[in-house]
Amino acid sequence: MTKSLAPPSADWYIEETFPGVTKISLLAQYRLALFERTTGWLDRQSVRTALPMRGATHLTTGLRGEDAAYFYLRGQGYVIVARRWRSPRLRGDIDLIGWDGDALCFIEVKTRTSRNFRPAECAVDNDKRHMLHRMAQAYIRQMENFDQISVRFDIVSVYFSEAKPEFELFRGAFA
Repeated sequence: MTKSLAPPSADWYIEETFPGVTKISLLAQYRLALFERTTGWLDRQSVRTALPMRGATHLTTGLRGEDAAYFYLRGQGYVIVARRWRSPRLRGDIDLIGWDGDALCFIEVKTRTSRNFRPAECAVDNDKRHMLHRMAQAYIRQMENFDQISVRFDIVSVYFSEAKPEFELFRGAFA
């Protein structure tokens, strides 16, 4: 059974201010801000009460970056339909999949704790791009009318500093 993952009806939280220009309604902005604050508080509470972490810190940083990018992209108007999507036949995962208007976007998130080294987006090399293309093809094949879907590959660089995280969004980063 194939599922249609077309963008859901978003009339209740998107307003059209000018022809072709949309923004998120105040109610949706309030709900998003409330959700972000709540999850932030829960995250801080879990850190205080959690047992010492046994996983690698770079993996934890990456997961924090994916979560932060998820909220950032929602604030930018993306409708996220999948997180950390995996194919049973391919290695790897796609960090985020979402609709930006009529385009289905496959989003790779790269996270850094410092800007002192190579930019985060440089970590998406040719091998990673090839893997993302194959994963995207596997995802799209599950959908109805897959040959009519506009596809785009985006990269989000997340930099955690002492203050709020900083984001750089590269729409259509590669073809």
